Amino acid sequence: MPDSSFTPTDRSRVKRLHERGKYDEATVFAILDAAFIAHIGYVIDGQPFVTPTAFWRQGRTLYWHGSAASRMLRFQEAGVPACVTVTHLDGLVLARSGFHHSINYRSAMAFGTAKLVSDPREEEAQLDLFVDRLYPQRRATLRPNETQELKGTTVIAMEIEEASAKSRSGPPKDDEPDYALDCWAGVIPIHQVVGAPIADPLLKAGVAFPKGLAGYRDGARFDELLTANMVG
Repeated sequence: MPDSSFTPTDRSRVKRLHERGKYDEATVFAILDAAFIAHIGYVIDGQPFVTPTAFWRQGRTLYWHGSAASRMLRFQEAGVPACVTVTHLDGLVLARSGFHHSINYRSAMAFGTAKLVSDPREEEAQLDLFVDRLYPQRRATLRPNETQELKGTTVIAMEIEEASAKSRSGPPKDDEPDYALDCWAGVIPIHQVVGAPIADPLLKAGVAFPKGLAGYRDGARFDELLTANMVG
């Protein structure tokens, strides 16, 4: 396995349909970078929790943020084991039997230790990176961050220790005799797309839509935009 791959263990190795699993950085990062929302799994006092949150990646480190009053983030500050998962639904796969119906998807699972970003300069730099990751060139057009805003925000980092990707694509796979049935089979593609921008009713007259956001056109695929916007 090349150096740019994650070394799987029992907690990250794909066991069912193992041929769909991959552990190389390129595959894992591509799935992560095409997503905006991840689900963070962790345990507090023996109780499992899974929290959806916006996240971003820089190198082998994942980041997420929220209110400094958040119970989840306060718990994670000290450094706790966490699991970050992302899933893209790409299509509904209709077969000639209920058993062989499936979905086309891309998913990634990353393991590591979540901990507080304690350096105020790093915290602000990561928050600015997050803004530009979703909205290219936008941070430079905004007012500076205020001290109280930064104090009220917590940023958590998790270096990826292990990660795996799993995906499915293509048509249904039926039992050979079923191909003769008079039953439609195939794939219904599923994509998350951008709608036409709606200006704030209180927008100052003469303010144009940002050039840096030209990719956010009506009908554009959101996962492709996020991938194109990747800056780290």
